[in-house]
Amino acid sequence: MSDANISIRRRPAIPLLIWISCAWLVLLLLVSVSGDLLSPYDYQSIDLRARLQPPVWLNGGTWDHILGTDQLGRDVLSRLITSIQISLLVAMAGTLIGAVIGTVIGLCAAHFGGIVDDIVMIAIDYQAAIPFMILALAVVAFFSNSLTLFILLMGIYGWERYARITRGLALSSIKQGYAVAIRTLGASSFRVYGRHILPNIANALIVNMTLNFPQTIMLETSLSFLGLGIQPPMTSLGNMVGFGRDYLLTAWWLATLPALVIFVTTLAFALVGDWVRDKLDPTSR
Repeated sequence: MSDANISIRRRPAIPLLIWISCAWLVLLLLVSVSGDLLSPYDYQSIDLRARLQPPVWLNGGTWDHILGTDQLGRDVLSRLITSIQISLLVAMAGTLIGAVIGTVIGLCAAHFGGIVDDIVMIAIDYQAAIPFMILALAVVAFFSNSLTLFILLMGIYGWERYARITRGLALSSIKQGYAVAIRTLGASSFRVYGRHILPNIANALIVNMTLNFPQTIMLETSLSFLGLGIQPPMTSLGNMVGFGRDYLLTAWWLATLPALVIFVTTLAFALVGDWVRDKLDPTSR
């Protein structure tokens, strides 16, 4: 048997559930990128003569509105596409902001140590001790709301996890032989951390991002469901569920369809995140 056949046989197969999850995430990404081309109507277009039309597979449904219409006659499919765009934008931007903030703070704590490290650890414990939902409700209620503020608020969520992971791994890496040798050769601290330590701990940070992303989506949808997130005339998945809950008995699709998208998306990210963690974590091999 040749070496090529042995390597192919030893190559771990990707589970079918992971393939399905990745396909769903790719579909969401395509919808987010080309949503304006896919939307059959303007998501804000009102037609009171067509209000509360059911989806096409139910009695009374038509192909003019495949997923039906809402209480104002707006096309549910168009609003769902726009909601996916906005919800993913908020979640992705918030996750990236939180990862950058936490990583920078963690590296600073590992590099400076002393009082800087103590202050960072106090801030991390303080952030972890307070339920973020309460903090988010207070900030949104006090400062009003805008898309930019909401994205920044999502960015604050979870930064302490990145900071804690980065600090611990950086302190461990700085004592290893390669880091000591580079510092002995006269490399600057920026080069040591940016070119050598950060790439070595990137796997752990990437895994944390994949696991933190669905939590950010749930936080955004929860705040929008409570009326403190994305505000009309803009729309989001949580916003659609919040406005559709009053019509569960007469027009169940208004809340069920966006809730189903939220459920499948968070489940897909969680499955892919767990799989990526198992593949990148050397202790699980």
